[in-house]
Amino acid sequence: MTNAYRVAVLGATGAVGTEMVKLLQERHFPLASLKLLASERSAGKWVDFAGEAVPVEVLKPEALKGLDIVLGAAEADVSRQYAGAIVEAGAIFVDNSSAFRQDPAVPLVVPEVNLADLAWHTGIVANPNCSTILLVVAVWPLHRHRPLKRLVVSTYQAASGAGAAGMAELERQTRQVLAGEVPTAEVFPHPIAFNLFPHNSAIGADRYCEEERKMIRETRRIFHSEALPVAVTCVRVPVLRAHSEAVNLEFEEPFPVAEALALLREAPGLQVVEDWERNHFPMPVEASGQDVVLVGRVRADLSCPGALDLWLSGDQIRKGAALNAVQIAEQLAGGRR
Repeated sequence: MTNAYRVAVLGATGAVGTEMVKLLQERHFPLASLKLLASERSAGKWVDFAGEAVPVEVLKPEALKGLDIVLGAAEADVSRQYAGAIVEAGAIFVDNSSAFRQDPAVPLVVPEVNLADLAWHTGIVANPNCSTILLVVAVWPLHRHRPLKRLVVSTYQAASGAGAAGMAELERQTRQVLAGEVPTAEVFPHPIAFNLFPHNSAIGADRYCEEERKMIRETRRIFHSEALPVAVTCVRVPVLRAHSEAVNLEFEEPFPVAEALALLREAPGLQVVEDWERNHFPMPVEASGQDVVLVGRVRADLSCPGALDLWLSGDQIRKGAALNAVQIAEQLAGGRR
């Protein structure tokens, strides 16, 4: 590769793809060219990039030739369909879908945590699930210092986790409820406005939903700790954008709160938000649009010696998806950040 890179965004008109394009511009990624690829219904649209109009092209094999890096923001079946063609064309595929997250031949990377795994890629790099990314960025500095004995997390996942359509449904249902109408559900299985429910991904025979299983498997894989006990409950909440998580961390030995806070304050990708007098801790409205994960309310678990509780909020479209992929691309382009 040269000092400027021929980049394509696959699924460029969706919520994550749109954010990827913004971040490439905001972070001054060294582009030789930018190609925006999407389905036929989006073809012919134009997207502004650094003052220039870039056309949206139909995704097809011939459109993948002559590229260095492809950022994937499409569904898993699309990623599986085109991954081979991307690699055969000589590009590196940084995929945000679930298609390759559990493939042992594909590194699953969060740059703040396991950047070294990027070294053994063979043309494909996987982005973890959004909730997993936010979790491991906050937990890794503590786990690296004092290994975890057990990890328990409950998520509070915004409508934006279902993309632009999920956000639009929350807005529409909110207007319906306030107008005294019965909200109609199309994207989610239940009304999301003024309501919450367990995550709507498929539930398996073990009674865990797929979102919960993703977080368990991916956290273990990123931490290189397949035996780590991880318990997860995922909940969809009526928040427009940015996920939050309540995290319980049990360690092999006591972990002083002051020591934990010092590590979190120094860790990349995090911002500690704690104002105990004002009861001000991480909130989705403050995490939205931010690149960092907000973490706070760090305290000793009074029920379990050696355990800590913390709370986090993070924009799952940015750090939980688009930003993580762009950071990986930056590393592939020479470790610029």
